[in-house]
Amino acid sequence: MFQAKNPGRGGASFGGKEKSKDGDRRDRRGRDRAGSDGVDKDLIQTTVELARVTRVTKGGKRMRFRACVVVGDKKGSVGFGVAKGADVTLALSKAARQAKKNMVKIILEKGTTIPHVVYAKYKAAKVLLKPTPPASGIIAGGSVRMVLEAAGVPDVVSKCLGSKSKINNIKATFEAIKKLRARRK
Repeated sequence: MFQAKNPGRGGASFGGKEKSKDGDRRDRRGRDRAGSDGVDKDLIQTTVELARVTRVTKGGKRMRFRACVVVGDKKGSVGFGVAKGADVTLALSKAARQAKKNMVKIILEKGTTIPHVVYAKYKAAKVLLKPTPPASGIIAGGSVRMVLEAAGVPDVVSKCLGSKSKINNIKATFEAIKKLRARRK
């Protein structure tokens, strides 16, 4: 019969859950038990892009899936993740966990729009975000709209310049979000 050398200090535990440093939230492989895809119940998850990618090796082509996911709480926090996996569900769950780790807070003015015009660039992608009057809605296209909706920004105008790459446009949008500063009173 197999006996763990030191059962009280992370010894072999078969079946059940182990308590980790952060309480009883994780199973013994270190995965969050928040949801089946690794995202909390109060966060919304949007799949921006799902692509089949191949790597050519000596033995042939190796196919994997790349997922780009945006996660937000509709209260000003948003994050994105890009991950690869052997199948679609694995890629989506890895991207969702990465997005949850990389969340940033958006500064809103009077709870409706961003405080000032901001321009950001990531590689060839350029994004311009402008504040709008209340009840204007999100006037943005594609991937920028998904980020702003997940963050819960009700009124903003956006323009994507340069690149058509969804992932680079999302990264440029996050660069713009990080440049936002609250107005001085």
